[in-house]
Amino acid sequence: MAKLKLSIVTAERTLLAEEEVDMVSAPGSLGRLGILPNHTPLLTTLAPGDLYYQCAQDLPCHFACSGGFLQVADNHVIVLADTAERAEEIDEARALETRRRAEALLRDRKRLSQDELVRAEISLRKAITRLQVVRYRRQRPQVPLRRGRGAENVDE
Repeated sequence: MAKLKLSIVTAERTLLAEEEVDMVSAPGSLGRLGILPNHTPLLTTLAPGDLYYQCAQDLPCHFACSGGFLQVADNHVIVLADTAERAEEIDEARALETRRRAEALLRDRKRLSQDELVRAEISLRKAITRLQVVRYRRQRPQVPLRRGRGAENVDE
C-alpha cells in the first residue's frame, strides 16, 4: 500500500523529517483536512489546532500547531508551522495557567485595546489546543516517539 512522507518544520526546528505515514489530519483554515496516499496536490493555510498522523496499526501521534501552511504533492506532505510541539513536549501546568490568564483578560474586554483583545484570543486558542493534545496523549500514553528518515538532524 502507498504511504505518505510527512515532514513538520517550524522556523526553529524540524519536528519530523520524511516519516512514512498512512494518513495525516490537519486543522485547515476552512476546516479539518484528511490526507491519504495519492491525494490531489494541495497548498493551504492551517489554523491553530491538533495535527496528527497515523501509521498502520500504531496509535495516532499528535502535535499542537499554531497555524502555518500545508503542502501535498506526490505523496509528500510538508507542514510549515508557525509553531508546533509534540504532545510529550507540552507542559500542561503552563498551558493551564496561560488559559486562565487569557480567560481573565477576556472577561474584562472593555478595558482592552483591539490589539490586546486579539492577543488574548490567540493565546486562549493556543492554550486550549495544547491542552487538547496533552489530553490525547494522556489517553494513550504508550504512543512511541517515531523517527523518520533524516531524524538524526531533528532537534531535540
